[in-house]
Amino acid sequence: MHTNELPRLLLVEDDPVLGPLIAELLSGDYDVQVAADGQKGLHLGLTGDWDVLVIDRGLPAMDGLELVAALRRHGIATPALILTALGTTGEKIEGLDAGANDYMTKPFDAGELRARLRAITRTFDSAPAQLDVGAWVLDPANRSLRSRYGEHVGLTAKETELLAMLAGEPERVFTRPELVAALFHPDDSPGVIDTYVHYLRRKVSKSVIRTVHGIGYQIGDGA
Repeated sequence: MHTNELPRLLLVEDDPVLGPLIAELLSGDYDVQVAADGQKGLHLGLTGDWDVLVIDRGLPAMDGLELVAALRRHGIATPALILTALGTTGEKIEGLDAGANDYMTKPFDAGELRARLRAITRTFDSAPAQLDVGAWVLDPANRSLRSRYGEHVGLTAKETELLAMLAGEPERVFTRPELVAALFHPDDSPGVIDTYVHYLRRKVSKSVIRTVHGIGYQIGDGA
């Protein structure tokens, strides 16, 4: 339990104007501390007790994606949002695959940033129980799949969220727009779903997610 009644937010941002501005924008909802480079962000991320992280990509000393990946390797599961000017679909996928829970581009709307932070912390606080995926068991809290034969597959945050959504309603066929709206930014192309389905099939099996032609996707048996 924090002594401060506000949740604690670590902002890693090197811009001397934007960093304090973001901190001020969020100060009513969070107890914000700013780190001006990746190395300091890594140190604070490893040693502090944080509720959520907001991290720029183009940081001195250590790139923001390297920072997120390093925190995940050290077992830090604190929800993290990448906030950057780099906003192509490929760059967003890189950020999410590095371990970020969300990715937002600059310039940004302060209200949307607050809403996204609420969303990723809400997802983190109410992590679903383990789910059956055919021959596998999905553990969303640890972002992993394990088989009845002892095989183990590590997943990224977005791969976990996609599988959990499908496995949570195994009889339902989800359309691409539904999945984009739930898991990504509304402006993202439905093709981002196809990309993550491809990643999961490559990691697990072609049958882990079933394509329902003309409609979308449904959880498979993973055999």
